[in-house]
Amino acid sequence: MQKIKILLLEDDPNLGMVLQDHLVMNKYVVTLVVNGLDGLEEFSRNSFDLCLVDIMMPKMDGFTFVENIRKTNSEVPIIFLTAKSLKEDKIKGFQIGCDDYITKPFSIEELLLRISALLKRAFKSSVEQTNEFEIGKYLFDYKRQYLQLKKEKQKLTARENELLYILVKNRGMVVERETALKEIWRDDSFFAGRSMDVFISKLRKY
Repeated sequence: MQKIKILLLEDDPNLGMVLQDHLVMNKYVVTLVVNGLDGLEEFSRNSFDLCLVDIMMPKMDGFTFVENIRKTNSEVPIIFLTAKSLKEDKIKGFQIGCDDYITKPFSIEELLLRISALLKRAFKSSVEQTNEFEIGKYLFDYKRQYLQLKKEKQKLTARENELLYILVKNRGMVVERETALKEIWRDDSFFAGRSMDVFISKLRKY
């Protein structure tokens, strides 16, 4: 599974390291920078799935950083981490393109939940705009119902196709058995569960 990459902009070295450690413990890949200018350079060189941005930073503040990012990238989710709690600051943050705003001090648990919700929403949006997905070395074509490795194509049954699609839609997330059963089988009974296990085994074999 490809890990989620986060760009963290925080000029407080202690808080930055604490946040980085907790995010890494939760399986994220984190790049920590201490000012907006370095953050902008880092963003231009690498691809990130989400940005966590402090507002009050040296060289370039968080507002200016986000304004620059949004000139070329309107999709990447951005959360402001800030001690500024005035309504005007929050309004400005959303106006220039942030997706969420969390005021210091905050709990790690709350931050993780906000990150998870944003990533899920962003990935669902991108999935809805395409029918082809890369899964490691494989290409999954949802519309044509096949899984391809190089020139070899494996035709999928309707349920194999739907099951793989629900997993792709929730990439990086845990899919509860009951969720998949109700969405595809319309039934979460024991027998439906056993049937799904067979299809999971087939997908793993492919």
